[in-house]
Parts: sequence; C-alpha cells; structure tokens
Amino acid sequence: MARFDRYFLSQLMVLFGFFSLVLVLVYWINRAVVLFDQLIADGQSAVVFLEFTALSLPSVIRLALPLAAFAAAVYVTNRMSTEAELTVVQATGYSPFRLARPVLYFGIVVALLMSLLMHILVPLSSARLAERQSEIAQNITSRLLTEGQFLEPINGVMFYIREITPEGELRDIFISDTRDTDDQVTYTAARAFLVRDGDTTQLVLIDGLVQTLRIADQRLFTTSFDDFAYNVGNLIAPLQSRGRRDTHISTWELLHPTPELQAETRQTAADLLTRAHDRFSQSILGAVAALLGFAALMVGGYSRFGVWRQIIGAIILIIIVKAVETTGLRLARSDPHLWFAAYLQSVVGLLMIWFLLFWASRPYLFKRRIKETAAP
Repeated sequence: MARFDRYFLSQLMVLFGFFSLVLVLVYWINRAVVLFDQLIADGQSAVVFLEFTALSLPSVIRLALPLAAFAAAVYVTNRMSTEAELTVVQATGYSPFRLARPVLYFGIVVALLMSLLMHILVPLSSARLAERQSEIAQNITSRLLTEGQFLEPINGVMFYIREITPEGELRDIFISDTRDTDDQVTYTAARAFLVRDGDTTQLVLIDGLVQTLRIADQRLFTTSFDDFAYNVGNLIAPLQSRGRRDTHISTWELLHPTPELQAETRQTAADLLTRAHDRFSQSILGAVAALLGFAALMVGGYSRFGVWRQIIGAIILIIIVKAVETTGLRLARSDPHLWFAAYLQSVVGLLMIWFLLFWASRPYLFKRRIKETAAP
C-alpha cells in the first residue's frame, strides 16, 4: 500500500471510530431510556437493565456503522480538499479512481464489520433478547411484586403491596377482584408470602379479611382468617410461544426456507429470502456509503470556498439510495424469484459512484464549450 493510501486510510479509520462512537451513544441512549422505563418500572434490577441494553447494542451498531462510514468519508475528503492535499496528489498524476483506492479499502473494512453484525451478532443477540423478554414476562414476582403501587395485572383485579422486606415477606396486602359480575371480593392482609405449588403460584395471606359485596342486593359479607391461599398464577395470562422470528434465524436457514420454517416464523418464502439477501446488501451498503461520500466531493475540484454544494449533494444521494432500498425490498417480498431486487440499492449506489468518479476525472464533461470566433 502506498504511503498516501496508508495516510488516507488512517484518517478515515480515526474519524470512523469517532463518528461510530457518537452515533452509537445517541442511538443507545434513546434505546436505554425506553428500556429503563419498561424494566425499572416493572420492578427489574439494574443488572437486568444492563443485560438488555447490552443485548440491544449490536442492532444499534448495525444502524450506526453505515452512517459513520459516510460521515467519515465526507469529513476527511472535505478537509483534504480544503487544505489542497488532494489537489497536490492529483498534480502528481493520481486520477479520481486512483484516489478512491484507500476509500475502497476502508469500505471493505466497514463491509466486513457489517457482515459480522448482520450474519452473527445481531441474530444471536436478538434471539437472546426475545428469550429474556419472554422469561421476564412470565415472572410473576417481577410483574406483581412492586411495593407502593396499585397494579392491574388483568382487567378487574387491583393489586397493592405496601412493603416487601429483604426476607421476602409482603406487608399490608390489598387485592380487589371485580371480575365476577355478581360478587365483588376484596382481600386485605397484614402479611403474605409467595409459595410455589408445582406449576402454580399461591399467595398465602396471613391475618386478613375477605369482604364480599353481593351486587344484587348490595349486601356486604365479611370473613376473617388466620391464613388464606390465593392463586395469583391466573392473574397473568399465559404467553403463547410464537416461535422464532425471521430476525433471529441464521442466514443459511433463511436462504433455504422450508415449509416448517415458514410456519414457525409466519413469513412467506419471499419474505425469508428477502431478509437473508438484505443482510448481504446491508453489508455492502457500508462500503457504498463510504465511496459515495468520497465520490460526491471529488466533483468540482478544488475551491477555497469549500465543497458545501458537494456535501449537500452527497447527502441527497444517500437519501436516494435509501429510498431505492425500500423499493427493492418491496419488490423482493412480492415474489421469491425477485430476491435480487434486495441488492438494488447497492447496484444504484455503485453506479452513482462510478459516474461521479468518471465525471471528476473529466471536469469538462458538462461545461459549456465556448467556441472561438475569428475576428473580422
């Protein structure tokens, strides 16, 4: 690798790391706020919160890397153009296509990182995250045992615990059950304990009172008890397993969609094939974004006023590429034989890059030619 290539590549990698860190932090903080509201409010510990945010990190990085590659290529090319470094190198005989070689190396590095994320880390982390969410959703202790709050786990049942001691003793329990249209029952107890009995969970109430209001004649019946077992297992509807989602499945399985896999994921063969090829296309997009940012700024040559018009043009082009992505995925999902449409964004992006570099190497291409006229 030439010295200039190493210099250019090092600048790209440094800025890529900076922009990746910034974008990942922005995405991650937004995601963490949502998870914090969901988990901490449900009584989960900080360890569970950190586990969930760590499992969501690969998906966040996947979104940030192409944008970071594009931003790094635009920033470095703009700086080197403003400081006339690219002009000096071009004066030695380097064409725009030759100048793009270190950016291509950089794009390959980004594409490899994206491939690692898209094919391995994101499916594994998404599957594990869904598994942990299912476990917590079925955990009665975390969903019901929240002190100091009135909870309504299902319609018609109100649940309240004033305090939960470190030993697991519940104090000052209030349960209101209005599911029966004929009778409304209210349970109060000074203390309670959770006891598992096989597959069911019983809440053993101690020193309490049962108040039953008969709706027909508005009569109230009260019963005191020393201990009473209340089944809290029916307060949470059992979660039905939906099977794996297409985002949790390996690329190899997606490329060979069997009828069993389609039934499990509730997706058509076209949907599964599109998901698989989109992973490859997203990996390529990392390289396309970097090259597109560089190529757009090479058009127009050196200007002491900067290349802001080219920067705006580069942003518009990357938006166009993302719009083409939506169209290509829609076509691919319509027919399994149109799976190649998932690569439409990459093809359009590469054509844009080639045209921009071709234009940069021939700056006179779209300039009006002024013909000299002979003096009379």
